Amino acid sequence: MRSPVHRCRDTERGNCLQPEQRIPISKDVITASSASAMWFIKDACGIVCAVITWLLVVYAEFVVMFVMLLPAKDLTYSIINGIVFNFLAFLALASHLRAMCTDPGAVPKGNATREYIESLHLKPGQVVYKCPKCCSIKPDRAHHCSVCKRCIRKMDHHCPWVNNCVGENNQKYFVLFTMYIALVSLHCLVMVVFHFLYCFEDDWTKCSSFSPPATVILLILLCFEGLLFLIFTSVMFGTQVHSICTDETGIEQLKKEERRWAKKTKWMNMRAVFGHPFSFLWFSPFSTPDQGKAETYQYVV
Repeated sequence: MRSPVHRCRDTERGNCLQPEQRIPISKDVITASSASAMWFIKDACGIVCAVITWLLVVYAEFVVMFVMLLPAKDLTYSIINGIVFNFLAFLALASHLRAMCTDPGAVPKGNATREYIESLHLKPGQVVYKCPKCCSIKPDRAHHCSVCKRCIRKMDHHCPWVNNCVGENNQKYFVLFTMYIALVSLHCLVMVVFHFLYCFEDDWTKCSSFSPPATVILLILLCFEGLLFLIFTSVMFGTQVHSICTDETGIEQLKKEERRWAKKTKWMNMRAVFGHPFSFLWFSPFSTPDQGKAETYQYVV
């Protein structure tokens, strides 16, 4: 009889078996070796994009506070809008940090060993799906990321703006990041419009502590930034919510992969990502989703 190692098949040559021939593996087993490790992708492009993201938020903070709110005559207007803007910006940056530094669901690297495959207790005729790039036993719905150099469970895509893959463990934080950036961008645009109207009705030298030309340039740049990111993040937020509700990742939609997993309701899919039961913690980047019972993944294809 051939040993379990000989029943290990590389991705390029793997032929799918029937669903009943798949071996369910607990999620706890998959993440046992890497759950406590610090996660950060050392990719130059991703790091630059992440830094640019923070710098753009800092620029918006500068213009909102020092060009529009602090010089305003209405103290109540300045306080309310200052609190709202800084609260949304804080949640956006916190969500960005969690999305960037959270393990998206990486499969342990190099676990396709003789000992590990033997521990799966394969039956005759069953084969395991091995990724030749990272030498890992690949569960169902996992894909290899060339930037992270790992197989990621339920990988949606690799986003350079968060310098990380969007996968099973950090999709909540990515969705919150896009939502809060869209909200803070919308808030900026509304304040810019009101500030322009105020300056047109009043003296330009009195509506800002900067010179009129500098004020106009700063506001136009903020308006352009807010409009651009409002459109971009709103589209990303919508596609992510649709992906969650249909329980189909971006890669699975792109490759038109055959659905081999159980179909669930939209509400169940939302709870699987954000945790259950529903509460305000869904909107908190500091709350780790409680997904209930450990999920099982299929190693055999």
